[in-house]
Amino acid sequence: MTIPTATYRIQFRNGMTFDRAASLVPYLKQLGISHLYASPIFTATAESTHGYDVTDANEIEPSIGGRAGFDRMVTALKNAGLGLILDIVPNHMAASLENAWWRDVIENGENSRYARHFDIDWSRRLTLPFLGDDFDTALENGEIQIKADPATGRPALAYYDALYPLTPDSWQGRESEILALHDRQQIAELHQQQPWRLMHWRDAAGELSYRRFFEITGLVGVRVEDETVFDDTHRLILELVHSGAVDGLRVDHVDGLADPQAYLMHLRQKAGEECYITVEKILGKDEHLPEDWPVSGTTGYEFMAALSDALVDGSKIGALRKIYNDVVDKPVNMTAELRAAKLLMVDKNFAGEFSTLLGIVCDIASREGLVQEENSLRQALRELLVAFPVYRTYGTAHGLSAADRALLHTVANTVKNSITAPDPAALEVILRILAGDDLSAEVLDQATRFRIRFQQLTGPLMAKSVEDTLFFRQHMALALNEVGAEPLPRAFSLGRFHNEMKTRLQRQPDALSGTTTHDTKRGEDARARLYTLSEAPEHWAACVSHWSEMNSSLVVTLDDGPAPKPSVVWMLYQALAGVWPATLQPGDSAGLAALEERFVTYVQKALREAKQRTNWTAVNDPYENAVLDYARHLLSPTNALFLQDFTASLRPFILAGLVNSLTQTVVKLAAPGVPDIYQGSETLDFSLIDPDNRREPDFAALERMLAGGKTPPDTSLPQWLNGQLNQHVIAALLHLRLARPALFRRGDYVPLSAHGSREDNLIAFARVNSSDALIVIAPRLVLNLAHQHPAEPLSDTTLALAAPLARRRYRNILSGEVTFLTDRITLTGPEEGVPIVLISE
Repeated sequence: MTIPTATYRIQFRNGMTFDRAASLVPYLKQLGISHLYASPIFTATAESTHGYDVTDANEIEPSIGGRAGFDRMVTALKNAGLGLILDIVPNHMAASLENAWWRDVIENGENSRYARHFDIDWSRRLTLPFLGDDFDTALENGEIQIKADPATGRPALAYYDALYPLTPDSWQGRESEILALHDRQQIAELHQQQPWRLMHWRDAAGELSYRRFFEITGLVGVRVEDETVFDDTHRLILELVHSGAVDGLRVDHVDGLADPQAYLMHLRQKAGEECYITVEKILGKDEHLPEDWPVSGTTGYEFMAALSDALVDGSKIGALRKIYNDVVDKPVNMTAELRAAKLLMVDKNFAGEFSTLLGIVCDIASREGLVQEENSLRQALRELLVAFPVYRTYGTAHGLSAADRALLHTVANTVKNSITAPDPAALEVILRILAGDDLSAEVLDQATRFRIRFQQLTGPLMAKSVEDTLFFRQHMALALNEVGAEPLPRAFSLGRFHNEMKTRLQRQPDALSGTTTHDTKRGEDARARLYTLSEAPEHWAACVSHWSEMNSSLVVTLDDGPAPKPSVVWMLYQALAGVWPATLQPGDSAGLAALEERFVTYVQKALREAKQRTNWTAVNDPYENAVLDYARHLLSPTNALFLQDFTASLRPFILAGLVNSLTQTVVKLAAPGVPDIYQGSETLDFSLIDPDNRREPDFAALERMLAGGKTPPDTSLPQWLNGQLNQHVIAALLHLRLARPALFRRGDYVPLSAHGSREDNLIAFARVNSSDALIVIAPRLVLNLAHQHPAEPLSDTTLALAAPLARRRYRNILSGEVTFLTDRITLTGPEEGVPIVLISE
């Protein structure tokens, strides 16, 4: 198996085609990339901007070049010696009439060849939650009619432009009669004859008859645990792997599958041992990827979370937390807040999934003579789901592994000892079913179904509670509200980071190490800048207080309180600080207008994801308009005094953030794992959550910048501000990785300790194997050092070197300077604001 030395993620669609990607190959080669990492390329819905809503897994999307364009891109990659990794989506497909399989299921119900391809509960009619109102109202309003489908000529039930095919038994032999139907009662009766029923989209949470991806009814679960379904959905994928066109696969949302381990073993068997495979998997605190999964590792969310230990000032995070408590006028109990978010998901957003689980439990309990009051079982199931600390366990028809049993035992004890503890007997019934213990043969299939459904719910429940609710409600430090981050307060320390890297080397040295993805809440450089707020919490609080006073006239008093309220005001200034372009000046009207468009979109999404005073299903227009007007005012050229004060106050955070940006880049490229560069983030990425983070970078400008780079790199302020320094450092390190892959893949990770006046302002480590040694020394916590220029001296700080690092000749890969090191490194010069990367000669 060829392990990538570095990947470069490209988002196809939105103008990015295979031919355009092929034209970027010389740039990627010059940058030092080993593998292009492509977003989903298979045919998706017509308006798809991301490709995860696949409609045909065995066709390459025509709009981005189809198979011919794909082959041209592969040829360009191979000619340059680059590989290709594909992002595949086994968990779901589009529940769209554009999906021929789904359409066939609608038309033929359980008789469809694809009826078991999708995860559908066939004990009832297939629900289609795509109406803007209930069926009777839509019919009464004339929105539902019978029309001939122009593609087939067959009768269909038309809802605006959507044409739902009628099952043949309901019209064959009387086609003209059906097409002539206008009577609403007769149309309603015809609708009753279908194996599906149209319903209001708002009813999906409680009545959906198919498994969906999270809360997205437009994405239906796929049963890849069935070998026929696996074969049908992976035919083209495996053809591309076996032909040599594709070198690796990234498996999207592996935790959504019925049996992730079995799927991955099947995929490995079919794809072969030479295929590099990673999985999108969020690891909880102290959780590790199962050792028996035949993959190279995860896509790297845990690496991103670990970086916060290196760049957050752990000694002051408590002060920042206290200040935020004062802002919200109460101590924030994150444990209680997390519970509240999970309860919202269980009781409302996933009410249908919860009801399905409860129904199975009640049925098994009744058949096994374990009868409990339904309400007691409901409460026990609810508490168990809410208490679950990780995405899921991995039980199968054979029950739970020893590790999963231990986890379940721990969770059960938490539930039993909580102030909301349910009836112990009811809880034991559920635990017994989950574990598969002492059940009769007659209910084993039902118990397996419950176990799988339970495991497929805990993941979405965690994700939607934490990433898409809690992280939009709690704003103490937005940089910490990231995919894969821990939702509860914790300590931050450099020692913890080093321990995480040692573990990473031991457990998944070939996993991807990402710092920005298409799913992150903000770009890596926005996050790096916002880390610096932890270094000066009192100063930041004073700035926010001053700005709040300057813009207080824009706060509107509504019946349900001020808009925006203080915690949202705190969020707005922090989010604006993160996204602010490093070179944007307060008098740049065009720049302000461009930023406003992006910022307002983010703010609206943040308000709705919080699900407090507004949400996606019940929009509170007065509240949203008030907050959005406030956000617009912040970026209005007429708000000149604020903009001038904001940019002046932000400057030290910008400079310190640039140091953090370069440090996290160097650490990512030198630490265990395969560095993944998200498109455009090789310079500076201050993007916000999607769709902002999926904007295409200016590749022509990136190519010119790389071609114009100097050796040694120019460390003057303009090169920091435009990201050229980052790009140059990335190119230098990636080419070093290409030259010495064994050192970076398996070389020992050795933390180095600094001593002196700036010992707390450095992160240092080495990578060592039998022949090579690499030393990395990078600045951290420099807010009070970076005033006019990021590169400030670190003055008379030393690092001791032991064998095998000592008494060797090293070359500085950035400056080219060669030096012989004895048993220590002494830092004295002004160049130490830039990371030092030394490779043994």
